[in-house]
Amino acid sequence: MKVSSSSDNHNRDQNSNTPFKVVIDPGHGGKDVGASSASGQYEKDFTLSVSRKVEKLLEKEPQIQVFMTRTDDSFISQESRYRPKYANNLNADLFISIHGNTFTNPNVSGTETYYYHNNSRHFAETMQEHVAEATGFRDRGIMVKDLFVIKDTKMPGALIEVGYLTNPEDEFKMWADEFQNRVATAIVEGVKEYIYGEKGIIAKN
Repeated sequence: MKVSSSSDNHNRDQNSNTPFKVVIDPGHGGKDVGASSASGQYEKDFTLSVSRKVEKLLEKEPQIQVFMTRTDDSFISQESRYRPKYANNLNADLFISIHGNTFTNPNVSGTETYYYHNNSRHFAETMQEHVAEATGFRDRGIMVKDLFVIKDTKMPGALIEVGYLTNPEDEFKMWADEFQNRVATAIVEGVKEYIYGEKGIIAKN
C-alpha cells in the first residue's frame, strides 16, 4: 500500500477520494501474552481475534484504509515503541488499541476506554459509547492514562478495554464469536461516527 505524505490528510472532506487511515492495534502478542483469563486463555488471542474482525469490516468501507500493527501471534517489543511509530509513520487519522482487562478480584466487570491527549477525548467518548452498549457490561467510562501507545501517537487514539477476562461470566461471553462480532461492529460504527460526524468530515485538532 502506498503511504501518503503528511500533506495528503489536510483539507479533506466528504467528497475527497483520499481514504481515512485507521490503525488497529491488537494488544500484546507472542511471548507477551497479556492477561491470563479465568479459564487460562490469553489476552493476546482475544485481542487478535476481535481486531481481525474489525479489520474485515473496515475493509468494506470505501473511504477507510485499515492497517494492523500485527496480523498474527507476533511479539512486539514495548521498548521499540513500534506500535505508535507505525501509526505515526503512516500519518494515520485514528489509532485504536484493543485489549482485555484483568483484576485480582474476579467479580470486577465492565468496559472502559483510555486516552491521553486532549484531542483524543471525543474519540474515546465515541468509542466507549458504542463498545459499552455492545458488550452489555458495566459502563466504566473513559479515563486519562499514561500508556505509551496512546501517548506517543500523534493522531487521536484510544485504548479499549473490552471487558475483564478475569471475570468468569464476562470471559465466557468474550470468547464467543457472536460477542466479538458485535464488539467489532460497534468499533466500526464508532469510527464511522467520529470520522464522518454531522458535517461529513474528520475531526481535526
